[in-house]
Amino acid sequence: MQEKVEAQNILSMNSVEVLYDNVMLAIKGVSVQVPTGEMIALLGSNGAGKSTTLKAISGLLKAERGRISRGEITFQGTDITEVLAQNRVGMGICHVIEGRRVFEHLTPDENLTAAAPRGMSRSALNAEKEKIYDYFPRLAERRNSQAGYLSGGEQQMLAIGRALVTQPKLLMLDEPSLGLAPFLVEEIFGILQKINQEEGVSVLLVEQNALAALEIVSQGYLIENGRVVMHGTAEALKSNSDIQEFYLGGGEETDFHNVKHYSRRKRWLS
Repeated sequence: MQEKVEAQNILSMNSVEVLYDNVMLAIKGVSVQVPTGEMIALLGSNGAGKSTTLKAISGLLKAERGRISRGEITFQGTDITEVLAQNRVGMGICHVIEGRRVFEHLTPDENLTAAAPRGMSRSALNAEKEKIYDYFPRLAERRNSQAGYLSGGEQQMLAIGRALVTQPKLLMLDEPSLGLAPFLVEEIFGILQKINQEEGVSVLLVEQNALAALEIVSQGYLIENGRVVMHGTAEALKSNSDIQEFYLGGGEETDFHNVKHYSRRKRWLS
């Protein structure tokens, strides 16, 4: 039975703890499962441990003097806890880091070429580029402009496009909505949903914008202080009163002049 469940999940993260500088415990016993072909959200406030969770999966901890001190991560049934980051990319894991990191002095087309896996034929690369331009028509229009002159939304599209060139099985995105106007967030999230549905790419999405994320994912995990404190379907999370108050801006309107600050605690921290 355990093997069957494992086969249904492209990624399983089991009771993982991460240390930085062998001193600071960043995440504590985090367990996350990504079912094959689904979109999953990691929600939480800034500093909760969401980005560290993605770096543990993609193998980027070492560059920041971090390491997994406990637990295991499996990808398609294979333990990747000690696998090098570049080898994880070869297995089909791609991590779009926060901050729209692109080669600003290159054009979008050259950025896509630079991201192509070693050994990819020119015809395969051109096919991937055209597919990406179909998903992101804005990039097609600006394919020969310098990437540094693209808008924030266009740079985010390019960062996602660079990831798609690697032909990932699991696409991880860290705060793709950060600093973008609401209409651009809606456009990019709609495209991510389309990519998931048409390409069958599993998606793990880290977001502070819980409202936007829960509109496109099937399940979500809430991380606070380095721990998973809640997990459920998107609909269940959207209807949860604590999630509504602290992450969705819901709840009754309050006159803050007449109440003490922090009068209500998050129930999962009690």
